[in-house]
Amino acid sequence: MPHIIVENLIKTFHIAQRQPGVWGALRGVIHRNYREIAALDGISFAIEPGELVGYIGPNGAGKSTTVKVLSGILVPDAGHCEILGRVPWKERIAHVARIGVVFGQRTQLWWDLPVIESFDLLRDIYRVDPRQYGQTRDELIALLALEDLLDIPVRQLSLGQRTRCDLAAALIHRPAILFLDEPTIGLDAVAKLAVRDFIKRLNREQNITVILTTHDMDDIEALCTRVMVIAQGQILSDGTLEALRDRVTKERRLIVDLEGTEDIADPDAHVILRDGHRVHLAFDPDRIPPAELIARITAHHPVRDLFVENAPIEEIISRLYAENR
Repeated sequence: MPHIIVENLIKTFHIAQRQPGVWGALRGVIHRNYREIAALDGISFAIEPGELVGYIGPNGAGKSTTVKVLSGILVPDAGHCEILGRVPWKERIAHVARIGVVFGQRTQLWWDLPVIESFDLLRDIYRVDPRQYGQTRDELIALLALEDLLDIPVRQLSLGQRTRCDLAAALIHRPAILFLDEPTIGLDAVAKLAVRDFIKRLNREQNITVILTTHDMDDIEALCTRVMVIAQGQILSDGTLEALRDRVTKERRLIVDLEGTEDIADPDAHVILRDGHRVHLAFDPDRIPPAELIARITAHHPVRDLFVENAPIEEIISRLYAENR
């Protein structure tokens, strides 16, 4: 049975509008106009236990609104949602005991308390058995390398350190589902790799269901077996990365490092970028196999190195957004 069932969720926000200038402000006090924004426009999906799903879209697409509805923070205008057999906003106390949530720009830790005291408070809030808490806490401290951070007030932590502590805080009560809303935003490369590795291990070893919203396509490629794309409150695509690429374009790239700076011309490929000795070619593998294109290039040009890759996932997503617009 799916851990998460979503059917035709709708959530609309009413945004106040005001006219420019002093008179516009005065008129707004007497009579305010509103416009509607459909944050969620009838989305539906199901997520099975143990899936690690990427949930991506442009700013304002409805990603965070979806997470807030699924976590019980927001009540939708219409539609149906069940998580572990419960309706999030109707059975919120029982619901939050089974989920963990991390918002990349917010913290659930107490700002002026040492990290370990925040963990202890969360143990009391979730009523975790002391023996289970001690075991879980020690495992998380070891996995996330938090030993040197436990006695430091949260306000003195760097963003990367605080993110690792927030991940531990979200897992103190051993949730079955973890919602991650932009968990790597603003992190440096080392911190990102540490967080990615932890999420992957958590999903693989403990079979925790994970929904990850992010603008970092490297996170998606490194972690997710399934990707849902949302724009303007609607699901545009739901499937594997390979299926998403095939839906948008089958184009592949041949990157060639030449000995010289001569031009490359081929009837079945076109140059999309030139950077010194390096040339980027785009081609359709259904029209010409990669091996044949490579043979042509190497027969007519002195080549230092070359490799074939898929079109960048950022470009695929951008094309999908453009089609939707």
